[in-house]
Amino acid sequence: MRTVAEDGPPELALAAAGTAHAVAPVRIGPRGRHSGRVRLSGLMAALLALAGMCLLSFWVGANHLPFTVVWRVLWHDDGSSAALIVHDLRIPRTLLGLTVGAALGVAGALTQALTRNDLAEPGLLGVNIGASAAVVVGISAFGVTSPAGYVWFAFVGAGVTSVAVFVIGSAGRGAATPASLVVAGAAATALLGAFVNAALLLDTRTFDRVRFWDVGSLAAPGADALTATAPFIVVGILLAVSLARSLNALALGEEAARGLGVHLNRARASGALAVILLCGAATAAAGPITFVGLAVPHVARVIAGPDHRWVLPYSALLAAILLIGADLVGRVIIAPGELRVGIVTAFVGAPVFIALCRRARLARP
Repeated sequence: MRTVAEDGPPELALAAAGTAHAVAPVRIGPRGRHSGRVRLSGLMAALLALAGMCLLSFWVGANHLPFTVVWRVLWHDDGSSAALIVHDLRIPRTLLGLTVGAALGVAGALTQALTRNDLAEPGLLGVNIGASAAVVVGISAFGVTSPAGYVWFAFVGAGVTSVAVFVIGSAGRGAATPASLVVAGAAATALLGAFVNAALLLDTRTFDRVRFWDVGSLAAPGADALTATAPFIVVGILLAVSLARSLNALALGEEAARGLGVHLNRARASGALAVILLCGAATAAAGPITFVGLAVPHVARVIAGPDHRWVLPYSALLAAILLIGADLVGRVIIAPGELRVGIVTAFVGAPVFIALCRRARLARP
């Protein structure tokens, strides 16, 4: 009969059970709402939903195309104007939304796990705006014009901002707390946001290049951005998945994690590297998009439970669905114009952030 950690990962059950040699064998494995079969079924459903959202993204746009035409040219590029729209514009845009969404979802889940803070998200901690500010410097001072160049500046900006936020959040007595990290992230966001705005106002050439990218957009440059950033996103996701067991142990606290054999400094350094890769590449490709990494991991945990071996893939799929869906809404809501995806996700994410803050306040004793 199962007695501990009904819905948790095996690491949590082992820690809760105590020393294994002193008690009867404990049957470990998820059951009920978070059973492996339910999780796998949910993952398959998410994959199907993502496939459907991608197909819808191929179909919907400023230029109305019948679905039968889209379906035909999707499999056979006949050189027509419809094939040009689908293959050169909509497919790269959709694939970019998929990869950037997955990167932001995994980065959000990873950030929340490493900081043990449900309100943590790379955008709220200043990582995205740090990458954005560095890209603006690259464009203004060094004349960088392509995503392949943006990405290296974005990595530097994300890394420096991450370290700065942690140092500021750790200042004073004791270690960094969830509240101090959010406050430090807000301060970094305000400072770097002012720098970006000043740079854009003082340099019209930089403004022309950055104005759409800076609010978060999947519209351009499409295939070039995908080619330049996708390898870094894949590496970042694989690195994050490899840390899933360590993240499960970290959820129990530092002492319990050490008892389970986790090398804390190595796990945190690897996690920070993964976040920098994911956020830097995503920001270089599509601009600073916030709130995706905040909201999606919460939904993933509701479906999959606390086990990060499931939370991370769920976060990747659900965030990709959200970002492609937000891009679709932006295409049709003010057609024939277009509302940038970063604006749509802000409208969705801000109420979620307020609700999470309110829930945290109500839960406080």
